[in-house]
Amino acid sequence: MKSKSVVVVGAGLGGLAAAIRLAARGLRVQIFEKNPTPGGKVNTHRACGYSFDTGASLLTMRHVVEELFESADRNVADYIDIQPLDPICRYQWPEGEKLDASTDLDRTEDEIRRIAPEDVPNFRLFLDDARRKYEVAERTFLAHSLNDLPKLLRPAYARDLAAISSWRTLAAHVRRHFRSSHMQQLFNRYATYNGSSPYQTPATFALIPYVEFGLGAWYVRGGMYELPTQLARLARELGVEIHTDAEVEEILIEHGRACGVRLMCGEDRQEVRADAVVANSDAVETYRRLIDERARRIYTDRRLARIEPSCSGFVLLLGTRRRYEQLSHHNIFFSPDYPAEFRALFDELRPASDPTIYICATSRTDASQAPAGHENIFVLVNAPATSNRTNWVREAMSYHDLIINK
Repeated sequence: MKSKSVVVVGAGLGGLAAAIRLAARGLRVQIFEKNPTPGGKVNTHRACGYSFDTGASLLTMRHVVEELFESADRNVADYIDIQPLDPICRYQWPEGEKLDASTDLDRTEDEIRRIAPEDVPNFRLFLDDARRKYEVAERTFLAHSLNDLPKLLRPAYARDLAAISSWRTLAAHVRRHFRSSHMQQLFNRYATYNGSSPYQTPATFALIPYVEFGLGAWYVRGGMYELPTQLARLARELGVEIHTDAEVEEILIEHGRACGVRLMCGEDRQEVRADAVVANSDAVETYRRLIDERARRIYTDRRLARIEPSCSGFVLLLGTRRRYEQLSHHNIFFSPDYPAEFRALFDELRPASDPTIYICATSRTDASQAPAGHENIFVLVNAPATSNRTNWVREAMSYHDLIINK
């Protein structure tokens, strides 16, 4: 009997992972990716001997990657070299204080003791709370579909939801645990992992620090782009067909079910039929552009227009001719006024005049990422969601100068 077929829209990490699991179960899978290479938001830029990860720069929840390879009877170590990072990140403040965060909690407590001794006892209490939130979220949300209506109606689900939800903001939750403004700033920054403000996002996101401190922080040798590269390799080994430069224009819906896609492949428009469609593209854009509004019962264009976008990012890729020994692999240089920074980004929709700066220098860990004696410095500054309030064509260079001077 002929196996069922599946079309996957997008060759990002989620699309590749879905394709691998489906193919490992014997389904016929095709991926259609609009870009020239797989990877989605995880990508790379190479120039003059320098390599830069232009998307994700940190691997967490390593067990998820290991389980993905195991689902296809493969060993992750045969494909990628995953190395622990220590310190996880080096934090620096305008007054000159510095803290190296580590999965060795004793060492992290020693670091906290130097700059905020009053908060040492609160650190493990905060992480214990983060762990409890994570464990509830994992069993309730992360490991199961939210489309399972009977599960959503069970009393246990309601209890779990209440356990991790909070009427407080992340900033208010952090303030209840830490007295030092430095520690508050350090743990408030985790809201930016999903493009949010700690002064608006719920305290549910206090679970994220446990993911780093409790489960570990990792780097993929050769650059983070090795991860989608090797996932694509595994997918092809399992028989998945990956089509690049193939932009899906519409997900076909018949009788209330997805039955294929219409796409542009080169200059040719074609339809590909399938028993199921998996969309790994951006959710809002998938509903808005790929699914006819008549087939959408909930996500109408009007409702989609009301969804507030996350903040954006302003990025510099700097290849330097010298080493910067004061840098770690991951570095955060905090602004002097965090509330003012987020007011600018989310309320005034303008770039912050004195922003927090994130620097990733993978050459500190991996010599293959830059010429000998040089550094590859990826700089990221949070920026407002793109709008007509900021003309980046005109203002990009002046903002570049502001960041470099800082």
